[in-house]
Amino acid sequence: MAGVRVDKFLWSTRIFKTRSIATKACKNNKVKMEGEVVKPAKEISIGDEVDVKKRGVWFRYRVLELLKKRVGAKLVPDYIEDITPPEEKEKLQVIQTRVQFDRDKGTGRPTKKERRELDDFLSYWDGWEDD
Repeated sequence: MAGVRVDKFLWSTRIFKTRSIATKACKNNKVKMEGEVVKPAKEISIGDEVDVKKRGVWFRYRVLELLKKRVGAKLVPDYIEDITPPEEKEKLQVIQTRVQFDRDKGTGRPTKKERRELDDFLSYWDGWEDD
């Protein structure tokens, strides 16, 4: 097998959900090979390292085997090796943790109980205006 388009390879190895998303990522400078931004039609070969930016983190993969058809999730490790640097993985954990705890208690919509208490409180003060 001579080579495979980078967008097709990224879709086949389940890095992207659809091929059009993989193509768009290439066009939006979120896919690099050897530090250079690549176009979707760039051919990839065994041993190449591909950098992919997803969720604000640059993931790095090494190509072990080429394929043209999408494979099941269990077979993906036969085709690519995740060689993402540890500092990028730490960045991902920080992002995921921040998303979980981003909203403080009481800063969103009130719960049903909080709404009832607020209505009771406001109706109490509405009675004071009449006096």
